[in-house]
Formats: sequence, structure tokens, C-alpha cells
Amino acid sequence: MAAYVNRIGTAVPPFDVHRRFVAYAPSLLPDPRVRKLFGRMADRCQIEHRYSFFRPAEAGEAVDADGFFRPGAFPGTAERMAFYERHAPGLAFSAIEALGLGDDARRITHVIVTTCTGFYAPGLDMQIVDRFGLDTTVERTIIGFMGCFAAINGLKLAHHIVRSEPRAKVLMVNLELCTAHLQESADLETVLSFLIFADGCAACLVSAEPQGIALDGFRAVVIPDSAGHITWHIGQSGFDMHLSGAVPSVLAAGLPAALPEILGGRSRDEVPLWAVHPGGRSVLDAVEQAAGLEPERLSDSRAVLRDFGNMSSATVMFVLERMLRRFRASGMGGNAPGCAMAFGPGMTAETMNFRLAA
Repeated sequence: MAAYVNRIGTAVPPFDVHRRFVAYAPSLLPDPRVRKLFGRMADRCQIEHRYSFFRPAEAGEAVDADGFFRPGAFPGTAERMAFYERHAPGLAFSAIEALGLGDDARRITHVIVTTCTGFYAPGLDMQIVDRFGLDTTVERTIIGFMGCFAAINGLKLAHHIVRSEPRAKVLMVNLELCTAHLQESADLETVLSFLIFADGCAACLVSAEPQGIALDGFRAVVIPDSAGHITWHIGQSGFDMHLSGAVPSVLAAGLPAALPEILGGRSRDEVPLWAVHPGGRSVLDAVEQAAGLEPERLSDSRAVLRDFGNMSSATVMFVLERMLRRFRASGMGGNAPGCAMAFGPGMTAETMNFRLAA
């Protein structure tokens, strides 16, 4: 029994904050040489838009107009979690409404939520059940704190559910408010990580109905001796994320040996579609180099990076949504094969083989 992603809906908050952050970030960096380096990196990041619930300040030393991030007095973890709890439900509802579920909403049997940027209980899963009138017996699962690759894990779980329960209809929601964890730091690596992160939500319906994206198989690859390159810890002032500048080179070195297993014995030339999580321009460059891909193979990933930045677990679903929309608009039939991958703590590549089936 095969499982398919039948539909994908996406949503982002109302405010485009990228330009404001590029203007604000140098104020965090006291060394003029480091500020110049940041400017060069910002020019090369290939991001034009990132969205947030924080209304950007127009000028001055503040980053947001409402003073949530006050210079010298950034909020604590509890205040950030309250912000997440206040704004996450509406964003999740918008992404689910974009699915146009109609009568399918009453037939949903399972709800999966992935997030690594906020937690509370009763949480998003219960609010989704209430908002959309789902059966109270629906099975709910939260996949938390797994970072950018969590959506692949969520699809893996949905795949197992549908294969064991052919009548199941699984609603998966991937929601992240990464900008709630901005840190007041003079460390260039830390500031550069906030140059790419953004907020967003994806929702999808997974079932045995043979249309959309067929989920063919999954493979997790842990790159040896790399655990310290991507880390999260809960701090007094939000979640402390470390994203090492060595991540692209570690990926470029570790992926080639794993690709034959990831692709199930197929050559890269037999896989025309690549839905790679755009963790940043240098991450996409590293995957392109490691897999020996022509630049156009990553066009969907680069477009999502340009238009939305890195929304952690939601991002690869934005790439798949764009790919599926293009495929349907082209009127092409057949079963175009593809490989999806996303990266996170471990350092781990979670991968998925798929086919665009309709």
C-alpha cells in the first residue's frame, strides 16, 4: 500500500523583516571588520524576503516596532513562548485552510505537528481538532525539537500509518516561529544564523489516494563526528541555536558516500527532481557539489530560499509544494522520480525518495 501527499498548503506571517534585519544586525557587531564581513555575507545570501509576526522598526537601533526586542533587555524564554502560543494557532489555521479540505476534514484520522520553536499544552494539535471540527478520537502526535528535518520524519510517520491503515487520512502541520528566538549577540556566526531564519507553516494531507506525491522510501544518514555543528539548547533568553560555518563543508564531504544508498541504487541522472531543504545558499551549493547536480535541479529550493528564507521544518514542504504546483501546471503525466532531503542536529540528513504522481 503506497502513501501519497495529496495536497500541500502554506502560510507565512504578515511582515517581511529581511531588509530591516540586514540594516539592524551591524549594531550588534562592535568590530568594524566584522560588520563589513556581515555586509558581504548578507549581499551573497540570496535571500530577498523573510516573514515574521514582528513588525519591523523603520529606523534606529530597534529591530521591531513594538519593542519586543529592546536593546539591552531582550525577552526571556517564558515571554517568547507566550508569543509563540499567541501567534502559532492562526498561522497553522491559515495553512490548513489553504488545503481546501472540504469534506475530507471530517475524515481525518491522524494529526501530526512538527515544531522546534515553541511548546505549550494543550497545544496546536488540540487547537486544530477544535478549530476544524475533527473527530475527538483523532490520533495526535507532536514531533518536537528535531529541527529542519522534522517534516521528513513527519512524512515517514504518515507513510507508516497509511501503509498499516489504508483508510487513514493524515493531516501534518509543520510550524516554526524562528524569529522569536533572536539573540542579542556579538558573535558573527550567531548573527549570520538569524540572517537566514524565518517563520512559516506548511500543512499537507497524506492518504492512500493515488494523487500528488507518492512516498516511496526513507533513509536517515548521520555524518560521523559532526554532532557539534548544529545544536539547540533551551536558555534563559529563548532557544540558543548554534549553526557552525563548517556545515556546508561537512555536508559536501559526507554526502557523496551516502548517495547510492539514499537513491536506492539509482544514479543521480535517473532522479530529475531534487527537493533539498534550503538551509542557506552555501548549504545548497554544498549539496549541488556533493551530488554533482546541474544548477537547475535545485531551482525550486533556491526560489524558496529567495522568497521565504529558512523556516526550519516547514521549508522542505514549501519546496515540495512549489514543485508539485509546477508539475500540475505543466500538464505532464507519468511518475517523475525525486529525492527530498533536509538537515539537522546529529548532523543528520533525513531523506525521502518520491514520485510526482499527478
